[in-house]
Amino acid sequence: MTQGTALIIGAGSGLSAALARQLHARGHDLILGARNVDKLDALAHETGAQTVALDGSDPAAVDALFAGLTLPLRVAIYNPSARQLAPIADLDPEAVRKAIEVTAFGSFLMGQAAARVMLSQDPVDGKRGTILFTGASAGVKGFAQSAPFAMGKFAQRGLAQSMARELHPKGIHVAWVNIDGGISNTARAERTDDGTDKMLDPDAIAPSYMQLIDQHRSAWSNELSLRPWVEGL
Repeated sequence: MTQGTALIIGAGSGLSAALARQLHARGHDLILGARNVDKLDALAHETGAQTVALDGSDPAAVDALFAGLTLPLRVAIYNPSARQLAPIADLDPEAVRKAIEVTAFGSFLMGQAAARVMLSQDPVDGKRGTILFTGASAGVKGFAQSAPFAMGKFAQRGLAQSMARELHPKGIHVAWVNIDGGISNTARAERTDDGTDKMLDPDAIAPSYMQLIDQHRSAWSNELSLRPWVEGL
């Protein structure tokens, strides 16, 4: 029996793949959205997911995605973010604008669309659905030469806080997950952990997302921080 639709925007290898596998194992019908869906062929075959090519910061593309959803929508996760690393005096304004659109505006578009759908649904055990945003430590502290990423993640965190206060009383669980460290990814050489667990393992992160989805409404988290054991700051 299906557990309803679960949507991941910004799907790829690593965390998104780990989330897709666990949501599939729970019986969700999966929709994976990404700019390049060719890279999702193997994951889609493994999980039975539908793939949709889209730019998460494009309002028309997000509207079209949600218009084609099979209801009920029980889980919506936003993963994309963009960085522009440079001294503040050297940053290109248009590149900064695009980075903020991907990280913050795209979060708003998905959050708004998911909220509209979930508000129209009948609750199950008092809950209409779960909306999760993948954040970063940049949403808590801005790092030098990383202003666009900090701006985007601070905005995303503020969005999640505002949505949680508005939507929790209406049966929609909203949470922001601070991934406070680098995520390992065997598909990328620079993201391969050396066996010391100094990077976050996607398969170890995913259960925390599942726990957020499972939380009883009497004790909903609106923020969760995950960090590797070696992280000191």
